[in-house]
Amino acid sequence: MIKTRTMLYAFPVLMGILLLSSCNRKVETATVKSETPPAPAAPAPTPAPPPPAEAVPPPPPPAVSEPGPAPVAMGVPAELRDTYFDFDKSAIRDDAKQALVDDAKLLKAHPDMKVKVEGHCDERGTVEYNLALGNRRAQAVKRYLSDLGIDVSRISTISYGKEKPFCTEHNETCFQKNRRGHFLNLTAGN
Repeated sequence: MIKTRTMLYAFPVLMGILLLSSCNRKVETATVKSETPPAPAAPAPTPAPPPPAEAVPPPPPPAVSEPGPAPVAMGVPAELRDTYFDFDKSAIRDDAKQALVDDAKLLKAHPDMKVKVEGHCDERGTVEYNLALGNRRAQAVKRYLSDLGIDVSRISTISYGKEKPFCTEHNETCFQKNRRGHFLNLTAGN
C-alpha cells in the first residue's frame, strides 16, 4: 500500500523533473556582439522533492464515544451491552445498572425488537449449580428491564452456566468476564 502510494506521488514528480530538465537546454543562436555584457540568467526554480513516505501523516484514529445504546444498522440495533455479576451472586451490581438503563432505552426505541438474555458463570462450581446461578442471573436482568418498562414478552432467557465461557484463562480477570448476562438480538436473526 505504501509502495503504491509512493509510486503515485513519485511518478508525476519524476516526469516534471524530466520535462523541466529538457526545457532548460540552451539553444545556440547567432548573436551580434555588443559592447555591454549580457545580464546573467536567473537560475530556473527546481521543484521541491516529494515528501518521504514516513512524512505522510497517518489518518486520524476513529473517535471514541461514551458507551451508550448500540449503533443501528438498517433499522436494527447491532447489540446490547452485557450485565456483569459478582462471584456467586445474581443481584444487579450498581455499575451494571446504567448499562441496563441504556439497553432499555434502545429497546424502547425499537418496540419490535425481541432479545434473549443468556446467563453465564465462571468455571468454579458444579455444572448443576452454575446452570441454576446462570438462570437466576438471566432472570434478574429480565426483571430489571421489566421494571424499566420493557414488556417481558419481548425477553426470553436461557442459562449456559459455565459451558460457554467468553474467556478461558484461569484467573480472576477472566472469571469476571464470564459472570454475565449476555444479550442476543432475536430480531437480527441471532
